[in-house]
Amino acid sequence: QVELVESGGGLVQAGDSLRLSCAASGYMFSISRMSWFRQAPGKEREFAAGIRWNSGSTYYADSVKGRFTISRDKAKNMVYLQMNSLKSEDTGVYYCAATRPSGSWTSGDYWGQGTQVTVSS
Repeated sequence: QVELVESGGGLVQAGDSLRLSCAASGYMFSISRMSWFRQAPGKEREFAAGIRWNSGSTYYADSVKGRFTISRDKAKNMVYLQMNSLKSEDTGVYYCAATRPSGSWTSGDYWGQGTQVTVSS
């Protein structure tokens, strides 16, 4: 079992930056990927960014590529999402997810409760 707790959301203006954090605990040895998903009002949850837990290689959705950076600190069991040049369409609830080796970049086996990001234009 893996527990995830997100933090760092808030209300910002378009063009601003924000950094989200995800604290992980539990059986992290069973995890191969950590990802950030987001869900805008009235829309389905979508993949935003992911990182391989061991190697640190990253993968981004086209909509955030060049603006968002995912990173992890294995020693602290932390995952971060640095979001720059925020746009109003980035508004939504951001979820941290942990995925076992059998999963994919667009799936999650464990989920946090989410943190709200609101970008005003």
